[in-house]
Amino acid sequence: MNFLEERIVKDGIVKEGNVLKVDSFLNHQMDIELFDQIGAEFKKRFADKNINKILTIEASGIGIACIVAQHFHVPVVFAKKTQSINLEGEMYVAEVESFTHKCKNQVIVAKKFLSEEDNVLIIDDFLANGCALQGLIQLVTEAGATVEGIGIVIEKGFQSGGRIIRNLGYPLESLAIVEAMNSETGEITFREQ
Repeated sequence: MNFLEERIVKDGIVKEGNVLKVDSFLNHQMDIELFDQIGAEFKKRFADKNINKILTIEASGIGIACIVAQHFHVPVVFAKKTQSINLEGEMYVAEVESFTHKCKNQVIVAKKFLSEEDNVLIIDDFLANGCALQGLIQLVTEAGATVEGIGIVIEKGFQSGGRIIRNLGYPLESLAIVEAMNSETGEITFREQ
């Protein structure tokens, strides 16, 4: 069991409806030392890639992406879920459906922050059905940039997202892949990697 799987077993809570709560260390309260380990692991896994930008989606991907970016010494761009008065100029826009929130959002990145010169590592906290990732991939593609890799902290291997993204040919690295969860017993089974 790797460092992340150990932490999920220790502090994760399995809820009804295939929900894994990791808000005590990942996506509400954030354990920055754990994030540093996550950043180091993604740097190791994508060391051979020429990455000059990290892309994520608000909100829970931002903290992780920032620490990962420190390991790569590159900036982070995050796709916004709402248009605001601070966004100006031309935008790339994609529609994504959220597994957690059960709604569709348009995600937006200003064109001045993503271009054909960019070699992008996409980072996110969870992968379930892959809708958010497909939206981020669409933004990168619209910009003429290159997806060099995708780093996911926790993948729900029993849902279709990982298979869909891998079948599209993208290098996808998940630090922990949950194969099964039982809300009655709290048991979590991980895929061997």
